Amino acid sequence: MTIESYEDLIVDSPGEGILRITLNRPDSANALRTKLLCDLAKILWEADTDPEVRCVILTGGPKVFAAGSDVKEMADKSAVDVLADVRPIYWKAVRDFSKPLIAAVNGLCLGGGNELAMLCDIIVAGDDARFGQPEIKLGLIPGAGGTQRLTCAIGKARAMKAVLTGELLSAEDAFAAGLVSEVTPATEVENRALELARNLASKSPIALRLAKEAVRHAAESGMQGGLDLERKSFALLFATEDRREGVNAFLEKRRPEFKGR
Repeated sequence: MTIESYEDLIVDSPGEGILRITLNRPDSANALRTKLLCDLAKILWEADTDPEVRCVILTGGPKVFAAGSDVKEMADKSAVDVLADVRPIYWKAVRDFSKPLIAAVNGLCLGGGNELAMLCDIIVAGDDARFGQPEIKLGLIPGAGGTQRLTCAIGKARAMKAVLTGELLSAEDAFAAGLVSEVTPATEVENRALELARNLASKSPIALRLAKEAVRHAAESGMQGGLDLERKSFALLFATEDRREGVNAFLEKRRPEFKGR
């Protein structure tokens, strides 16, 4: 496929049928604004139909994967705005990508970043990585599959605690809970992801696609109703005063005072 230049992403090919996509918004800890997700979806749509691409690595670089969605971008949105948001189409493009997708995670992997990583097939985590869904601190809930996929990955008890408290999981705790595939020294994450990608790129593309589809079906069977409920609840919260207070407190770097309305 033709490798283009993007404002928020760096795309390159290490060879052997591997495509590498690096989130590149260092000034905002790779916050997932709409433009980034749109370009990511575009790349994956193209890669999915390119027979030369056998495997994709998604990384945020050596310091951070993604610290969440872009809070500034969503600060003034209403519930109606969120219900009409185009972003679910871009999230679906990641979910529907039929080839192996490896997340190479260093540093923070939070909120939308964690939801993005959970859409990948294999997560290689550096020992400095931290995972979580801290949306509750903004008066929100995860809105891109976090309540459903985190529960599927680590079970109801751990997921409930993580979603309700916003507390983070260390890389080792995330591995023990079943959220990540393996943990490696932070300096070796990119190399290990590349090693795995080469392994997968050498396999039968048809077998890989069908194997991925089968495993995903086992993990996600019956999930759609929960995803729909999550998205509607996420949008509803944009009509609350608590959501406005949570976002404003985050942007003003102070402790929020929630009133329950």
